[in-house]
Amino acid sequence: MLQYNPCIKRRPSRRIYIGSVPIGDNAPIAVQSMTNTKTTDVDATISQICALEKAGADIVRVSIPTMNAAEAFRTIKQKVSIPLVADIHFDYRIALKASQYGADCLRINPGNIGNERRIRSVVDCARDKNIPIRIGVNGGSLEKDIYLKYGKLTPSALIESAMRHVDMLDRFDFNQFKVSVKASNVFLAIDSYRLLAKEIDQPLHLGITEAGGLRAGTVKSSVGLGILLAEGIGDTLRISLAADPVEEIKVGFDILKSLHIRSRGINFIACPGCSRQEFDVVKTVSALERRLEDIITSMHVSIIGCVVNGPGEAQISHLGIVGNSKKSAFYEDGKHQRERLDNSDLVDKLEEKIRIKALMLDQNNRININQIESS
Repeated sequence: MLQYNPCIKRRPSRRIYIGSVPIGDNAPIAVQSMTNTKTTDVDATISQICALEKAGADIVRVSIPTMNAAEAFRTIKQKVSIPLVADIHFDYRIALKASQYGADCLRINPGNIGNERRIRSVVDCARDKNIPIRIGVNGGSLEKDIYLKYGKLTPSALIESAMRHVDMLDRFDFNQFKVSVKASNVFLAIDSYRLLAKEIDQPLHLGITEAGGLRAGTVKSSVGLGILLAEGIGDTLRISLAADPVEEIKVGFDILKSLHIRSRGINFIACPGCSRQEFDVVKTVSALERRLEDIITSMHVSIIGCVVNGPGEAQISHLGIVGNSKKSAFYEDGKHQRERLDNSDLVDKLEEKIRIKALMLDQNNRININQIESS
C-alpha cells in the first residue's frame, strides 16, 4: 500500500533511554507532550497523563515549579507507567528532589538553572540515578550575556548557549543527554537545529516553541519540524500548542505519518469534495475520524467522492470508497469488490469494515512477528 516511500537518511546519534523508551541511534522518533494541569492537583495531572498515553504519547513532561509540586510528582510517578520528564527551572534543588522521586529524565534550562556548581550537583545526581538530561535552550530565556553579545536572537546565539552547556557536561564526563534549541520563529529554529546537528552526536529533541493555537501552531510546527525530519534531523519531538495536549500527540503522529517515518492509526486519504461528489465527503470523514480515534493500527483508507481520482487512490489503500450514484464502489487491498456500499449509511458500513480490517492487520502483524522470532 502507498508504495512510493522515499528513504529518509537519519542523522547518526547516540542512544539514550527515557525510562524504557529509546531515543537516538535510529530508534523510532518518540512523540511527547506536556501536562498543563497544576502539578499539585495530583488527580487532574494523573488523568491528563493517562489521556496522553491513550492518545499514543511515548513520554510525558511534567512541570515542577515548587517543592510542593515535587512532592506531588512523587505521588504521580507512583500512579502511572509512562516515562515522565521532570521540567525544572530556576531551582536546582527541585531537580535533585525529582531525581530522588523517580523522574525518568530531567529537563533543565541552563540559562536559568544556576551556576556551574549547581549544575554539577544535578549532573552527579542524574549519573547516580542513571537518569538522562535534556539541555533545553529556548529563544525566550537565553542567557543575558549571550543575548547582549549578539544583540538579538540568532542561530549562532542559540548554538553558543547550547554548546556552553554541552561542554560543561563533557567536563563532568556525562554523555547521557539530548539537546533542544527551540524558537517560536520557524526559520530561526530550523537553522539552529541544522547547525547543532553538525556540532554534536547526542540525540536532538525537536520543537517549535510557543507555536500558537491549534490551527496556526499545527501549521508552524508541521512546516518547521517537517523540513528538519525530512533532512534526517531529530530523534524525539513535542508539538507546542495552546490547546488540549492530546492534540499535540495527534499532530506529532500526523507529521511523522505524512513523512512515512512512523505510523499510528488511520491515514485518511480524502478529497475536499466538489460538485461531482456523490456523497458528503467532509461529513463522512469527520464522523469516521471521531468514531475511530481508538484504532491505533497503521492503515490507509481512501474516501473519494467521485470516479476522477477515486479508483487510483483506492488501488493504493487498504480500504477505499469511490463515490457513485446511490451506491459507491468499494475496494479492499487495492482490488475492486463486487459489494457496493449504500451512500445513505456509508459511515456505519465503513466503520464496520475498517474495524474488521484493523483486526485482520493486527493478527497478520502478530503472525509475522512470531515467525521472525522463531526463525
